[in-house]
Amino acid sequence: MLNAGIKLKIKNTLPKSLIEILVYLKHLCVKKILHHHIYISHVCDKKGVEIGGPSNLFKTALPLYQRVLSLDGVNFSNATLWEGEIQQGLNYAFMRNRKGIQYISDATDLAQIKGGVYDFLLSSNCLEHIANPIKALMEWRRVIKSGGSLILVLPNKASNFDHRRPTTSFNHLLEDFNSNISEHDLTHLEEILKLHDLSMDPPAGNKENFERRSLDNYKNRTLHHHVFDLKLMAFMLEYCGFEIIQQTETDINFYTLAINKI
Repeated sequence: MLNAGIKLKIKNTLPKSLIEILVYLKHLCVKKILHHHIYISHVCDKKGVEIGGPSNLFKTALPLYQRVLSLDGVNFSNATLWEGEIQQGLNYAFMRNRKGIQYISDATDLAQIKGGVYDFLLSSNCLEHIANPIKALMEWRRVIKSGGSLILVLPNKASNFDHRRPTTSFNHLLEDFNSNISEHDLTHLEEILKLHDLSMDPPAGNKENFERRSLDNYKNRTLHHHVFDLKLMAFMLEYCGFEIIQQTETDINFYTLAINKI
């Protein structure tokens, strides 16, 4: 006979309506990334936090939400272009009826969260929106247990509006960190306005609308401050005290699984 814990897991996994059944089937049909089982093994039945989510990617190409024990979330504002209106508290609805704690906090300052409380941290297509990514990664590592995991997903510029921009150098990121660059920074705005492919970014509107939105970036956080590849991700993470376990490239994203060595 199944015990209560197993019954609860089955109940939380099963779709609750026809719409959820269709969504569930759609997720099953999405092609999983190479080595996805390795990533899953680092979150299975563990407690984690996600920065900048929830992300549909973690239900489909890399199905992690279905396997976690619990998941909290962090967003920079209680009103974002991606999530709309959100509130701090037990409101982080990452999958169907499953919820965790929603924190409203900048990704570079997780002071509300004690150090070493999470088994893993997830972040998908978020770090590129952060002006000081090394500062953010140092803070993310702080809240992960020693030996805990980080799963970081960043966009592959080849398939998005950054394809004309050069990949950022690690030295540049290090200079930003040593200078304690704040999230108000618009250092890359000139480059972005010149090279951003608006034809691949319909929500940005025309050139005038895009520039207006970009100048208000601290409020909306839509700019991609930096452009990444797997090599740069590895340099950053190793500098911040992580050990690289797995890296995967797709046409759309770069994936890196790393362990907190500190």
